[in-house]
Amino acid sequence: MAIDVAALRAHFPSLAQGLAFFDGPGGTQTPTPVAEAVIRTMTGPLSNRGLVSASERNAEQAVAGFRAAYADLLGVPETGVVHGRSATQLTYDFSRTLAKGWRPGDEIVLSRLDHDANVRPWVQAAERAGAVVRWIEIDGATAELDLGSYERALSPRTRLVAVTAASNVLGTRPPVRRIADRAHEAGALVFVDGVHYAAHHLVDVPALGADLFVCSPYKFLGPHCGVLAGSPDVLEALVPDKLLPSPDTVPERFEFGTLPYEVLAGATAAVDFLAALDTIGPGRPGAPGDTPGPAVSRRERLARSLRSLHDHENVVRARIEEGLRALGDAVTVHSRAKDRTPTVLMSFEGRDAREAQAHLAARGVVAPAGSFYAYEAFTALKLDDPALRVGLAPYNDTEDVDRLLDGLASFL
Repeated sequence: MAIDVAALRAHFPSLAQGLAFFDGPGGTQTPTPVAEAVIRTMTGPLSNRGLVSASERNAEQAVAGFRAAYADLLGVPETGVVHGRSATQLTYDFSRTLAKGWRPGDEIVLSRLDHDANVRPWVQAAERAGAVVRWIEIDGATAELDLGSYERALSPRTRLVAVTAASNVLGTRPPVRRIADRAHEAGALVFVDGVHYAAHHLVDVPALGADLFVCSPYKFLGPHCGVLAGSPDVLEALVPDKLLPSPDTVPERFEFGTLPYEVLAGATAAVDFLAALDTIGPGRPGAPGDTPGPAVSRRERLARSLRSLHDHENVVRARIEEGLRALGDAVTVHSRAKDRTPTVLMSFEGRDAREAQAHLAARGVVAPAGSFYAYEAFTALKLDDPALRVGLAPYNDTEDVDRLLDGLASFL
């Protein structure tokens, strides 16, 4: 079913300010049901987890609900869902844990396409272990990964391959399953940064071939936190540093300190909102928070809803790209991979992208300029820093696009 964008937008109080937000890759606006879930949990009653008092049971339910929601969203068992403060923090934690098993001369393979959060933790862990870093390069003509360089980087000493499922600046979607299969043939683990990918596609961690996969709920309408998903068997084999009295079970042994129950509740509500995207509006069968019928699982609803989102984003992205082409050679679009998300990176001949950002902001259009922690990609492709990034979220409509294009036309 097509998404009723006008009805959807009514659930986002921040949109009432009249701004057009194109900063989705850096974090989306928050719908009311997510904020309400946070408030309900905080005002509880609430205390540390347990089964005796109502306040303890509320905390327990927040954790259980979170694990169930992200198991449905990511296609893994509930015991394969780990909460973290951010995807960066989770990657650092797991880099330190995995590197305990590395020896001098072991090798890891990283991608030039990645956000630095899926680069620097591994580089630093490799340095401490005496491991060698190999690289998957970017094809400058296509903005896609050079898989020939990947084949040259693999060896019997490869212990880990870390790669993004979608570039946060270019939108490029590498063939993750193909990369993972070759890594597994070499005996390596595969760590996938799915932060940008999960905002636009239904995730199936096993189908991607990922042993470990990270994402950030605040990139898809939730609160600020990170989630790691993986095979419970892989998690069982990893032994992190932890406090002696803290649980040694999986996934709890990877979660340090008291969990932020209100954040977990908000993250759960974001998944439920995503599952209802195509049911919002007059005459629709449901709305965020409705209880589905027993024959329709949340995973099934997510699949249907995200297909509708994909169709909507394709229409809006096409309108942006058509408008940018009409602006001529004054705009250079760097996002050109065949398979990519609705994210467009651009620069302007002889102009600083920060000027474009300020010009758009004065007209109520939020589109950031920078390199967005994609240090390796900007260096490898010799991109202007800063560049302007335009990324879509579910609430973007054609009126937003027209305001963006009008603003760019007046800037140029």
